[in-house]
Amino acid sequence: MTDAIVIGAGPNGLAAAIRLAEAGRQVLILEAADAPGGAVRTEELTLPGFLNDTFSSVYPATAASPVFARMPLAQHGLEWSHPEAAYAHPLPNGEAKLLYRDLQRTIESLGPVDGPKWAQFARPFLDNFDAVRATMLSGFPPVGGPIKLLAGAGPIRLLDFARLLPGKATGLGRRLFHEPSSRAWLYGAAMHGDTPPDGNGSAIAAFYLNLLGHAVGWPSPKGGAERLTDALVSYFKSLGGELRCNARVMKITSAEGKVTGVETADDQFRANLVIGDVMPSALTQLADLPTWYRTALNRYRLGAATVKVDWALDGPIPWENPDVHRAGTVHVAGSEQEFLDSVNQARHGLSDNPFLLLGQQSLADPTRAPEGKHTAWAYTHGPQKGVDWVKDTPEMAERMEKQVERFAPGFRDRILARHVQGPRELEARNANLIGGDVGGGSYRLNQVVFRPLPKLTPYATPLKGLFIGSAATFPGGAVHGVPGDAAARAALK
Repeated sequence: MTDAIVIGAGPNGLAAAIRLAEAGRQVLILEAADAPGGAVRTEELTLPGFLNDTFSSVYPATAASPVFARMPLAQHGLEWSHPEAAYAHPLPNGEAKLLYRDLQRTIESLGPVDGPKWAQFARPFLDNFDAVRATMLSGFPPVGGPIKLLAGAGPIRLLDFARLLPGKATGLGRRLFHEPSSRAWLYGAAMHGDTPPDGNGSAIAAFYLNLLGHAVGWPSPKGGAERLTDALVSYFKSLGGELRCNARVMKITSAEGKVTGVETADDQFRANLVIGDVMPSALTQLADLPTWYRTALNRYRLGAATVKVDWALDGPIPWENPDVHRAGTVHVAGSEQEFLDSVNQARHGLSDNPFLLLGQQSLADPTRAPEGKHTAWAYTHGPQKGVDWVKDTPEMAERMEKQVERFAPGFRDRILARHVQGPRELEARNANLIGGDVGGGSYRLNQVVFRPLPKLTPYATPLKGLFIGSAATFPGGAVHGVPGDAAARAALK
């Protein structure tokens, strides 16, 4: 018997468990994998001595998270590595646009026409970043943030922010920028989700991630993503919490409408509180839930499929534009039209020149590779249906390398080893990444706010004592721990 059980030791599961343990509860985390972390892991995927982040790698939302900010994670070994620039967007003819934490340097990168326009739009929100953070990184409903934004920036800026929620990144780009290259720079941040730049709901993603770059940077944990997991686990255990790995939950038990515990293949655990850091479809398989709720959860839409390639390199990527070496993240897409054509093609099949989200963390953090060597990774998206990913993943990996080569001639000559994960491999390593969906579900307009379904308290389920606190709940994916923390706070009430 224990006070509470958390299913899953990803960042949301750990955030939920920590909140409960801080409140004096006896907490047990059950993790199906052989190690904690969920999608925050680091392994030698390519060659010995090369530390590759298995899934996620760059953490602006973590650096901004109010959930993690109140935890003494630095005392438990977490150290951040900040690249000189948050990201770079290489362009044809050797040009590039960069996002720096420093607003003035970003203005200079965008140029004399578009730079001041970006500053004029972004500065009021940057000056009121606490209000923006309270809106984007809080539990549901996010009431306090808009009130703060109204008080600090005024009604016009609040209206500007509200317009971003249903807006398209292409529309925002046309409003702000004269140069097509600046619009392409803006669109890259939108592609961290699954909503294309010309899709409703993409404007807020594009703007918000860029704003985070100015406010907190786009850092990564020194030594690899898993150092964040290590710090969270260490803090949780210091509170008296217990973590068991290789413990897949097979069933959530209940009686008379109340949760009674969980069962694994080998054990039974009793508790009157269970929080699942799981996807909605998994919850319906584990628990005895009312038909209406089960039906609603099964309608939850997945995001795009993902192919990810990790590389061990004999040297840094030889970007044609040397400024790209300043960035920890690179959006590889080319011109505005090339970008939009690629994304549209990827909705239904394999893109000829895929958009790549690429990381080169070893440039700022040499602990990730042997001296003189480097690591890099990239992922791209494709449709959940209509592609045979088992057969086509190698072809997509080939196209990804050719796309990097376009902007970094000689890149392929520096590859010492590669490791490829298609949708099937990603899901096999982490059950929450269904079909290679790395975002915890789609961010198309109907799921931006109401996650996993329209409900005043989306973390509570009809089964008393059972809560869901994964990226499928508000405010969604990225590594910030807010869904797990919000679920725990709802449970404590």
